[in-house]
Amino acid sequence: MLAALPFVLLAGAIAWQLALAGWTAWMSAQAARVAARADAVGRPAGPAARSALPSPLRRGLTVRRRRSGGVVVSVRVPTLLTSLHGPVKVTASSSLGRSER
Repeated sequence: MLAALPFVLLAGAIAWQLALAGWTAWMSAQAARVAARADAVGRPAGPAARSALPSPLRRGLTVRRRRSGGVVVSVRVPTLLTSLHGPVKVTASSSLGRSER
């Protein structure tokens, strides 16, 4: 029974990392919508996207405007060990119903 403990802990760590990735995807989509709304009314998209994210996700944030309209937001997925910076980024886009070409 004690020999299974490392495997249980590993499975828990993997599940938690997957939950962090899902949360990051959800929050990046929200930030893209907020940035697209700001861009649609002539406000800067970057600060709007940053304000929509909790502080742990703001570090790896990149925001860019599309020529066809809309905004693309990329956020770095946090890791369990906060001292490590994960190489994985989640990207979301929003155009508020405009056609994207």
